[in-house]
Amino acid sequence: MAGTQGTPGTPRVLRAMNDRAALDLLLEHGTLSRTRIGKLTGLSKPTASQLLARLEAAGLVRATGTTEGRPGPSAQLYALNPDAGHAAGLDVNQHRIRAAVADITGTVTGEYELRTGGRTGDGVVRQVTDALDGAVAAAGLTRADVRRLVIGTPGAFDPATGRLRYASHLPGWHSPTLLEELAAVLPMPFEYENDVNLVAIAERAVGAARGHEDFVLLWNEEGLGAALVLGGRLHRGFTGGAGEVGFLPVPGTPLVRQVTKANSGGFQELAGVQSVPRLARAAGIDTPDHPYVPVASGLLARAAETPDEGPHAELLDRYAERLATGLASLTAVLDPELIVLSGDVLVAGGEPLRARVQAELADLAASRPRLVLTAVPREPVLRGALESALATTRDEVFDTSR
Repeated sequence: MAGTQGTPGTPRVLRAMNDRAALDLLLEHGTLSRTRIGKLTGLSKPTASQLLARLEAAGLVRATGTTEGRPGPSAQLYALNPDAGHAAGLDVNQHRIRAAVADITGTVTGEYELRTGGRTGDGVVRQVTDALDGAVAAAGLTRADVRRLVIGTPGAFDPATGRLRYASHLPGWHSPTLLEELAAVLPMPFEYENDVNLVAIAERAVGAARGHEDFVLLWNEEGLGAALVLGGRLHRGFTGGAGEVGFLPVPGTPLVRQVTKANSGGFQELAGVQSVPRLARAAGIDTPDHPYVPVASGLLARAAETPDEGPHAELLDRYAERLATGLASLTAVLDPELIVLSGDVLVAGGEPLRARVQAELADLAASRPRLVLTAVPREPVLRGALESALATTRDEVFDTSR
């Protein structure tokens, strides 16, 4: 077990391993009796009793009540102590910062949203701390109570330079000293992660990709992006830019050169949010272009209500073909078991869009990955940030060998 001190096989290490197994079971099941914990872990009743007494004394579990409605004497039930640790997550875009705090069980205890649209790029550190403090206060805590923070942003911080790349639309986040400035004011360790990667973490933890070691998540809101999970691990690439599929050259659009300056690319032009109104007008549907995400989501949602009729069917067919064109390239290289469709625009198209993309991909790709819709529809970036922060927090809090 990571972080365990001592010699493997010694009583101290074995106790810590049993403690972690019991804590993970309580995390999964919510409440369990001593007898049930013993059966699930293979421990004897006396050993299970000693384990629970040890964990209760350490403040990691607490008695929550007794079993009812069963024959025989009632049994004491145990659950994780939610106050054993807290973690926080931030979801950042150019308009706002959403913050949330969760206890060790994963229950969100405080949320806050800070609007940042229209501000200059100055004061990013203050924005981060204000958003965090708002969520911490809503949870009835202080900064010192939060053991770890994960910040999700578009693009990726280059590990070699510490600068944010692939996100020119995020003012103030490109300073080479930003991470040092944040470290100077935040009392807890923090990590940063690409927003779409965090959505994949959420899907693998609590969503449609649970139990899957190899999958691709395609995200479409203001920009197209992907997360790549290979062998159970996120693949970030040399500069952190793996998954920036909006820059992918694809047939059907002119080559976009100087893509980082243009902040666009072939797949973004072909199937990004701005393509949906154009396809709708070509199908005979009168629509404005802006604001892109609400307009595109509304068009696809209405098309999904009557997916087999006239212009709506044409819109879904044409858009599905474009999505499948880019996904075919990813499938040829990665051969994923599963592709998860996420983000407001793809979710709006629902099952009618998913089924069409699946059919198109079957014609364009040599392998046949299964396509599914997201199972984390509410604030998936923030949920992923919390899941990432909680995973590390649990490794620390649940380690009883120290």
